[in-house]
Amino acid sequence: MARMYAKRKGKSGSTKPHNETAPEWSNTDSKAVTELIVELGKAGHSSASIGTILRDQHAVPDVRSVLGGKRISSVLAANEIGGTYPEDMMNLMRKAVGIIEHLGSGNHKDLHNKRSLELTEAKIRRLAKYYTGEGRLPSDWKYKRDELRLMVE
Repeated sequence: MARMYAKRKGKSGSTKPHNETAPEWSNTDSKAVTELIVELGKAGHSSASIGTILRDQHAVPDVRSVLGGKRISSVLAANEIGGTYPEDMMNLMRKAVGIIEHLGSGNHKDLHNKRSLELTEAKIRRLAKYYTGEGRLPSDWKYKRDELRLMVE
């Protein structure tokens, strides 16, 4: 399938091997893994970086197999850790703020980054439409470029 905003085709992402049980060398203590997730979440790590830390430093290759199907983000949400916006949307908003700062600091003729800002804002709007339908954002939430810096900080 072709990319949405490019004239090239892309490869699909890699898939994890299908394992029904965790390997014998892995850490399978669900209580300890949950405590690690909460501790790392309170330290300010994102759910993606928590998964990487658990994999590399604590021998947990797949958190969902250890926690019985629960994701890292659901554990963080159950312990009321995290921001008001979903993580993927916050990452896109941070990216948009960086592009806006770049264009505002004397690079107003940078056409490639103007286009990049348009595409990033379109992605934010599509995600907002999805999250308002899911109920994770208020139904009257709108993307506003001038209020973006306040939302990110």
